[in-house]
Order: sequence, then C-alpha cells, then structure tokens
Amino acid sequence: MTFDEAQGYAVLATLAAPLLAMLLLVFIPGSQKMLVRYVSLFFAAIMLGLSVYIFAAYQVHGPDLGPGSQIQMQLRWAWVENTGILGENGISFYLGVDGISATMALLTGVVAFAGCLASWKLDFRPKDFFILFWMLVGGVYGTFFSLDLFFFFFFYELAVVPLYLLIGVWGSTRKEYGAMKLTLMLVAGSVLIWIGIFAVFHEAGLGTFDMVRLWAAGSDGTLDPTFQKTFFPLFVIGCGVLAALWPFHTWSPDGHMSAPTAVSMVHAGVLMKLGAFGIIRLGIQLLPVGAEFWMPGLMVLGTIGAVYGATAALTQRDFKLISGYSSVSHMGYVLMGLATMNSIGITGAVLQMFSHGVMTALVFLMIGALYDQAHTRDLKDFGGLGKVMPTWVVFYTIAGLANVGLPGLSGFTAEFHIFVATFRTYPLFGGLAIFAAALAAGYMLRMFSIVFFGPLNPRWGGGALRDLRPLEVMAGGLLIASIVVMGVWWAPFTDRIGASVTLIPGVTG
Repeated sequence: MTFDEAQGYAVLATLAAPLLAMLLLVFIPGSQKMLVRYVSLFFAAIMLGLSVYIFAAYQVHGPDLGPGSQIQMQLRWAWVENTGILGENGISFYLGVDGISATMALLTGVVAFAGCLASWKLDFRPKDFFILFWMLVGGVYGTFFSLDLFFFFFFYELAVVPLYLLIGVWGSTRKEYGAMKLTLMLVAGSVLIWIGIFAVFHEAGLGTFDMVRLWAAGSDGTLDPTFQKTFFPLFVIGCGVLAALWPFHTWSPDGHMSAPTAVSMVHAGVLMKLGAFGIIRLGIQLLPVGAEFWMPGLMVLGTIGAVYGATAALTQRDFKLISGYSSVSHMGYVLMGLATMNSIGITGAVLQMFSHGVMTALVFLMIGALYDQAHTRDLKDFGGLGKVMPTWVVFYTIAGLANVGLPGLSGFTAEFHIFVATFRTYPLFGGLAIFAAALAAGYMLRMFSIVFFGPLNPRWGGGALRDLRPLEVMAGGLLIASIVVMGVWWAPFTDRIGASVTLIPGVTG
C-alpha cells in the first residue's frame, strides 16, 4: 500500500462517517433523544477532524505531470466493467481530492459540526432529523470526493433528496411550498445533468465513467468541439440551478425562509456550493472548449445575479429573505470568477465558496438563535438588541462585515481575487461587481441600524430575550475562527486551490 493510498482511507473514512452515523441512528429508539444528539455530535467531531486532516495533508505539487496529476489520496474499487458497453474501469467507486475538493471538504466539516450544535435543542423527532441531515452531509462529501461520473451524480442526488423532508417536516413559514418548489427545480436541473453525462459517455467512446480519463478526452480533442459547445449549457444550467444562477435562483430565498436553522446553514453554507463545484468538474474540466465559448454568457448571468441579489436584499424585511438574496448575490460572484477562465478568478471563486459558506452559516445560526425566542424575523419588530444580546450582536456584526468584504476577513480575500480577475478580462463587469459590493454594504448597514441600535422594543424587555447559549457560542466561534483564518492567512487556501486550478485546460494565468 502506497502512502497516497493510505491517505485515501482518510477520504473514505470522511465519507463513511455521516453514512455510519445515519445507519447507527436507525437502531437507536426515538425516545432516546440525548443519545441521538451525542452520537451525532461524536460523528460530527470525527468528520471535522478528518476534514482538517485532508486539507492539511494535501501536498502542493510543482510541474504538471498530466491530466489528473493534481488528484491525491486516491482509492478505487471496480464495480461494473468489461461487460456490454462498459470497458475497463467502466463504473468504479473512485475517490480522491485535489486542492479544490480538499477546501470544500474542510468547509463541509466546519459547517456540519456547527449545524449539529445548532440542532442540539431540536425536540421534535430528532432521530429522524439527524438521519436525514447526515444523509445530506454524506451526499455532499461523496460529490466532492467522487472521481467517477456515475457516483458523482449518485451522491449529488443523495445530497438533494433529503431537503424536501427536512424543510417540509421541520421547517416554518410556508414550508410545504418552499420544499416543493426547491425539489421540483433541483430535479429539473438534475435531469439536464444526467442527459449531459450520458451524452459525454457516448461521445467519448471510452466505455468508462472515469472522470480523469474523460477530462483528458475533453482536452485532447476526443470530445468534438461542436459537441462540447452544444452540451456545455446543460451542465451549466443543471448545476447552476443549485448554485442559484439567475434566473433559476427563485427556489433559494423561499427555501432559506422555510428551512430549520441547521438545514439553512448546510443549505446555504455547503449545498449551493455543489452547483458551482459541478460547473467546475462537469463544465470547465470536462468540456474546456465549450467553457471557453460560453463563458461570456455565464459572466453576464453571474453579474446580473450579483447585482439583482444585492438589490433585492435592500428591499426585504425578513432576516432570512435578506440572507437568501444575499446568497444569490454572493453566488453571482462565484459564477463571475469561474467565467473569467483565469486562474486568479477561479481561485477567487473557490475562495468565495468557502468564505460565503462559513459566513452565511454564521448568519443563519444567529437568525435561528433569535427566531427561537422571538418567533418573528421581521426587522421592524426589533431595535436596541445590543443592550440585551451583546454576544449575538458581535457575532452577527462579524458575519456582516465578512459579507461586505472587510479586509482581515474571508470575504475580502475572495472578492479581491474575483475583482482583479474580472477587471483583467471584463472591465465593465468588474465595475458592476464592485457596485454590487456597495449595495451589500447598504443592506447590511440598514439592518444594523434597525436591529442593533436605538431604543429597545418594549416587547423584549424584562428578560424576554437572552443572549447566546454556550453551544451556540461554540458553533459561532468555530465559524468566526474560519472567517478570520482565511482573512489573515491566505496562503494555505490559495496555494492548494491555485495548484489545481492552473492545471485545468483552457485556464489562463
């Protein structure tokens, strides 16, 4: 066994942990609520530790050694091969990470652990909730680690399917509508992805779903340029639905508004990133000629999303709707970074995926802590919260400042890369990106002025509102630490991401 293979078992263990947690919870009686919580927290801690290890253990290599050379910690087990239309390594359980997926694994570990803590006080059917929650997290890990198109799609769907029940059963505020709208739109996107996958399999003629071999086929001319230009939009739209690509974003604010706290944290923090990750894996890496042809269009849609999301957030009164439209805006930045087809821009897009993930998870954690007590999310119902919830206000302020890109926090690190790359390739759209950032400052400052300052609403006097509980402080502290570390120490992130991005065919320096 090689050292890389040994490390591959860390990847396998990370993927197995949420699935084992799910299976173990099945055999625990529903009445044992504390046992359910402790088992979930135990596995969440394992996932966090393994995710940190994978990120830290990833080695930044120098020269390009060929397609897939950036992939490390690989494990492969053949499933179906040398039969019918499937040749060698036809369908394999093939796992591995590059700098992009290692960063996304770290994000998943951080947000899942924080989400577990945020759900500690959930009293309605916690066993069923955590079974579905860990199914979702397992699907996310599987998507980030899979190097076989068949299993990539399998885990992608595994991450999406539990959302309907998690929102429909444990959600609030038109939860049935939000769950159904989300499900229908994401399923429609998945159909496009599945069509694209089979089209690529047929066109390549290699008899395999091995993504590394198919990436090589896309870059060496095996996949016809006309074919790439024709099918690239299927992957962009199919994955873009989950990434809140305008105009297919409408499910996101409704889904955020209806979802319980932990689901909102994972939904906005990690799940939306699967869409952008899919555009990288299935679009840019698999169909580089198609990517080069269509990226100006993606730049337009990403810019519209960034400006529209920020503008819409300015007009909202519900905490979650503000954050939902803010997510649309920030995912627009991600898509703009990808559309540059520039190593700086794509690196910035992945940084934004991580930054937005931890920042928005912190925002939804704070909203959940407030809503559980006040049972309202309307800005006009609050005022002077700094007097009764000082820790809550400090935590929310840090998240808000990361949202607007304050230097020293993760948002600045990500947006700086995206702005530089966008100005180099599309100067007009770079200006619009900065305009969207100014709008973000507007809706955050508006919310701060209404909620944090001024006289305290008499409704919340006499101890009606308490500050954050210890578990909420622990979850928020972990997310704040992630925001600050990326903000002041870029190198571990940019080195790992950049090493993988620069090896993608068609990406310029």
